[in-house]
Parts: sequence; C-alpha cells; structure tokens
Amino acid sequence: MTIFNVVLSGGVGSRLWPLSRKAQPKQYLPIFAGETLFQHTISRNSGSCDEVMVVGNCDNYELSRKDLGSAGVADYVEIIEACPRNTAAAIAFAAFAAQPEDILFVTPSDHLIESDASYQKAVERAIQLAKEGNIVTFGLKPTRPETGFGYIEADGEEVKGFREKPNLETAEAFLKSGNFFWNSGMFCFQAGVYLEELKAFEPELYQASKTAYEAAEAGKLDFDLSMQIPSISVDYAVMEKTKKIKVVPSEFAWSDMGSFESIYDHFKQQGHQVDGHGNMVIGTSLHTEFLGMKNTLLIHTNDAILVLKKDNAQDVKKVYERLEKEKPELIN
Repeated sequence: MTIFNVVLSGGVGSRLWPLSRKAQPKQYLPIFAGETLFQHTISRNSGSCDEVMVVGNCDNYELSRKDLGSAGVADYVEIIEACPRNTAAAIAFAAFAAQPEDILFVTPSDHLIESDASYQKAVERAIQLAKEGNIVTFGLKPTRPETGFGYIEADGEEVKGFREKPNLETAEAFLKSGNFFWNSGMFCFQAGVYLEELKAFEPELYQASKTAYEAAEAGKLDFDLSMQIPSISVDYAVMEKTKKIKVVPSEFAWSDMGSFESIYDHFKQQGHQVDGHGNMVIGTSLHTEFLGMKNTLLIHTNDAILVLKKDNAQDVKKVYERLEKEKPELIN
C-alpha cells in the first residue's frame, strides 16, 4: 500500500488577475516567502505521504515540473489533462493510476496551510479513517462568517450535511452554532473505494474517465475523449451522496488564497506595508498615494493595473471573464 499525495494543479486563479494568468496561475507565483503555493504543498505533505502524484493540465505541467525540480522531487507520477473536466474526473484519473488499496490524500496546489502539529495530526487521522474504508474530508473550524466557502455540518467525525456558500446572515448562524466547518477541498480515501462510489453515483463520468485514462499516452490524456467526460465537482459526484463519508474537524491555519482579500490579509500579517487607511500596493515600488479611499488594493503588473476595494475581491473573476472575451491577451 502506497500513500500518494495527489496534487490538483489545474486551476487558473481567475480571482487573482492580473497577478495570476493562464501562463502562470496563482499556485506558481513565487510570492510566499520566495516559494510558490505548489512547492509549499509538496513540502508540507512529504512527511505523511510516500509518493507525489500531480494532476495538472496541458497549459501548466511544465511549471509543475519546474517547481518539483526546485523542491528536489525527481520521482513522481504525472497526469496531464487535455482540458478541464472538474475535480471528480481529475481525482478519478489519480485513482486509476494507483492500486485499489492505495491511499490518495488529495490536496489543491493553491492553498496556504500552516504545517504545524495540528495539521499533521489531522492528516494522520484522515489516513487512518481512509484505511478503514471511509471517504474522508477535512472540516476547518471557521474563524469568521465567510460567504465565499461551502460548509460541512458535523457531529464529531459524522457528516450531517453539506451546505452551499451561504449569505452573510446564514454564515453568522453557522459560526454561532459551532458545528459547521469550512469545506477545505482536501480529501483522503483508498483509490478503489473512491472509484466504487463514483461508479455507483456517476456511472457515465466513471466510464468516460476510465476510457480517457486508458487511452492516455505518456500520462497525457486525449482531448476528444476528455470532452466526453461530464464536468462535475467531486462534492456533487461523491461527497454529498456517499454513506462512507467522514470528516476530520481541524483547527490548523488555512487559506485558499482564492481572492485578493486572502492575499491582503496574508501580506499584512507578513509585514507588507499598508497606509493609515488600510490601503496596500502590490507589484510596484512607485510611490503611491490613496486619497479618500480605505482598504483598497492597487495591483501593478507590466501590462495591467487593478484597483479594488478589499470587500469586492470576489468580483475580480467577473473582470477576468470579460477580458477573456474582449482582451484575451491580458489573461494569458
């Protein structure tokens, strides 16, 4: 039995434009103490896992290879997706690449996590539960009424339900109740158990993923076969339906680094300069003054400037989507 750290690295980080681009998504930006989030992910899980398996896409696998080389990891399994088909399929590819009894510890590549004793303890517990045939998710104890995350309702390690991203009032009620946790997007299970559940709940997705995987050449999947795979998240496909679900309630420091609000909070904590009104500049040393503005970010790159209120961080994705149609050269 091998314990694989399955690193999902196919995201584009659209909420972090203009820093994050298709050619260099957020997980490959070396702005976290000189390292990338991808490298941090590989490093913090190396003590718990035997091998690394990277599921990336045709646009960024060379960036993964570069980061793995920099981290001194020469031996790993690589699966290269021809096109994004969401997390249920990405994890299925990893499961097909492993033996049924192997443990898959599935982690996004773009989260910032403090690898302390509480993290290692949570991972060890998840691996133990996975060895017993469970499908395990990690629930993070919320520190604020966050509306950008999904939630897990739990009683100890028993999952009572999954909740969509709530409005503020609902998020505040979740926080007050004490038995709701942020859905971290991290999972742990035996490869065979995952595939059994996927086959039971989403047989079409299972079969199309299997066909695409078996036709892959040197780890690269075929585009036409990949397009036959339904694009469904692992939460919808398996987590919300399986009776084998368990949750590990966790208290380690975690951020999905999914928006400039997260970046702002992290940079501020690291001592990045903010003015007396909470305004921050990222990407330029030019002297910048903010007049009549509070909690505003100015993000500067060589071809774009973004100015936004911290509270509007989730709306950057709309700018990205508009530019994708109007000025695609600015997102590549």
